[in-house]
Amino acid sequence: MKETPLSNCERRFLLRAIAEKKRLDGRQTYDYRNIKISFGTDYGCCIVELGKTRVLGQVSCELVSPKLNRATEGILFFNLELSQMAAPAFEPGRQSDLLVKLNRLLERCLRNSKCIDTESLCVVAGEKVWQIRVDLHLLNHDGNIIDAASIAAIVALCHFRRPDVSVQGDEVTLYTPEERDPVPLSIHHMPICVSFAFFQQGTYLLVDPNEREEHVMDGLLVIAMNKHREICTIQSSGGIMLLKDQVLRCSKIAGVKVAEITELIQKALENDQKVRKEGGKFGFAESIANQRITAFKMEKAPIDTSDVEEKAEEIIAEAEPPSEVVSKPVLWTPGTAQIGEGVENSWGDLEDSEKEDEDEGGSDEAIILDSIKMDTGVDISDIGSQDAPIVLSDSEEEEMIILEPDKNPKKIRTHTISAKQEKAPSKKPVKKRKKKRAAN
Repeated sequence: MKETPLSNCERRFLLRAIAEKKRLDGRQTYDYRNIKISFGTDYGCCIVELGKTRVLGQVSCELVSPKLNRATEGILFFNLELSQMAAPAFEPGRQSDLLVKLNRLLERCLRNSKCIDTESLCVVAGEKVWQIRVDLHLLNHDGNIIDAASIAAIVALCHFRRPDVSVQGDEVTLYTPEERDPVPLSIHHMPICVSFAFFQQGTYLLVDPNEREEHVMDGLLVIAMNKHREICTIQSSGGIMLLKDQVLRCSKIAGVKVAEITELIQKALENDQKVRKEGGKFGFAESIANQRITAFKMEKAPIDTSDVEEKAEEIIAEAEPPSEVVSKPVLWTPGTAQIGEGVENSWGDLEDSEKEDEDEGGSDEAIILDSIKMDTGVDISDIGSQDAPIVLSDSEEEEMIILEPDKNPKKIRTHTISAKQEKAPSKKPVKKRKKKRAAN
């Protein structure tokens, strides 16, 4: 894990704030961040939010062969994953020292404390037992991963239901949830980790440190305890020397915090079970607050439509009658018209590109018509339409002649100067020379 170190200015600022008993998020010294627990649609799936630190817990099970030295006990397996989605500092694909330390601490807290009755997971002694696997995924890292992970693990285990089985002789029958109701795990107690951060060689103490406070702390003390004030495991890291009074003081604070968190977990489990029995909606989507933009639904507000017609008639009666003046069309250019007064109509205006295309097209048409006239001697006025003006142009001379029809249509003969006619005068002196030569 490659952490981004804080600058000296940030370190001095944080240490000075801690010395003055002030925290960046406004908490007091012994305050925990807000804890939110939400459950998925399947049993054994939950998300725990400790402030901005989020952990996803998922429990699964399968029938396997037991260990040789524990033939009548089930198997518990815990796995915590730190991905780059939670923080860019986490390196994927390798076991960092932090990850190994967190996994070992979770195993000591949950498996070695015997919080789950592993003997109840035995189906056939020496042949078939249940293997319970707890996968924890860190979704967002904002400090104190171990506390959020321990809460997510115990909540997922309490919420999980394994399929029911029956044994008849050597046959083991596994029932689906539709055939038989799933069976919850047998849990004796709920151990929860509480972290304490020490600063300036144990002079100052903070509960539930966030990410920035973890960068400047000198040592960390983690105490795993249940609501009966039984210490399940304790671990100190950082290389600082703690006095006996400091450890006892931390254990008393941990007892109070664990009791509060345990009560919160039990209420969340009861509410979820109540919603499932009543047939209500449950899952991660339903846990999103409706006030957020990312909500999938909004509450419908009732609207009274009993007097809609009366209100509509009143609005129509109070409104001003429409004007009787009918606007007359205004002719701006041939082929275009505008109704009413205001901004001029831009339909008749052509863009530069369209004008260039029409000019090129018109010149091509003029050359074709000119060639037809010289070859056949047909009048152009007879070919064109009597109503629309005819535009003829020569691409070589760039001259244009517009013919507009009169009221009394007459045959109009047009003459255009073409490149052939320009070359014609040069032939006359040649004929004269031929006559002179003949006379001689």
